[in-house]
Amino acid sequence: MRLFLALPLAAVLAGCGGADTATTTSVDNVTQAAAVAGKAPPAGTTWGETVVRTPEGGWLMGNPDAPIKLVEFGSRTCHVCAEFSKEAHDPLVKNYVSTGKVSFEFRDFLRNGADISAALVGGCGGAGPFFTILDQMMVDQPRVLDTLQKLPQSFYEELGNLPLNQQASRFAEAAGYIDFVKQRGIPEAKARQCLADAGEAEKLQKLNEQANKDYPIPGTPTFLLNGKMLEQTVNWQQVERALKAAGA
Repeated sequence: MRLFLALPLAAVLAGCGGADTATTTSVDNVTQAAAVAGKAPPAGTTWGETVVRTPEGGWLMGNPDAPIKLVEFGSRTCHVCAEFSKEAHDPLVKNYVSTGKVSFEFRDFLRNGADISAALVGGCGGAGPFFTILDQMMVDQPRVLDTLQKLPQSFYEELGNLPLNQQASRFAEAAGYIDFVKQRGIPEAKARQCLADAGEAEKLQKLNEQANKDYPIPGTPTFLLNGKMLEQTVNWQQVERALKAAGA
C-alpha cells in the first residue's frame, strides 16, 4: 500500500466508504450461530471502560477474551466512518461490549497526512481517553475537512519531501489537532512529542501496509468479525446484523 500523505485531501477521499468492493464474507451469508455466553467485568469496572493496545496497533474496548471480536479499520477523515461512530457508539457499548460477549477494536487506516496526525495525537493520552477522543474527532471532522480543503496547493507541495513525522506535525498544526487535544487534557508539549515520534509514525504505516497485504482493505470503514472481512458492511445496521448472527 502506498500512502499519499502529502497530496491534497480531496485527492484521497475517494477511498472513504469503499468497503462495498470487498469480495469476502457477506453479512447476508453469515451462518446464524448459537448465542454465546457473556462475562462480567472485573469488580468495580465496566467492559466499556476497559481499553488496551493490541499487537496490531489498534485499541480494543471490552473483554479481551470476548468470543466475538469486531475490528474496524477506520479513517478519521472519512465521513462514512464518522457516521458509523455516531450511530454505533452507544448501542455497541451498551448492548454488546458491556455484556462481555463482544470486543471492539479500532485500527487507524491512514489515507492521508491528516489521518496520521490524528492517529498520533488521538493515541497520545493512552488507553483511558482513547475512544472518547476518537468519537469527538469524528464529530469535529467537518471542521477539519473544511480547513484542510482550503489549504493552498503549495502547502502540500512543501510537505512532499518531509519525513513522515514532520508531515504529521504540519498537518496537526493546520488542522487544529493540537488545540483539540489540549482541550481534552493532553498538554501541548506532550501532543507535539507524540507527533514527533518517528518510530510510532513508521509503525502505524507498516501496520497499515501489512493489513492491506493480509486482506486487502478496500476502503474505510472496513470491518472484520472474528478475523473475517464483512462484505458490503459500512453502517451500524449492517454490523449489528452480523453481530446478532454470530450469537451476540
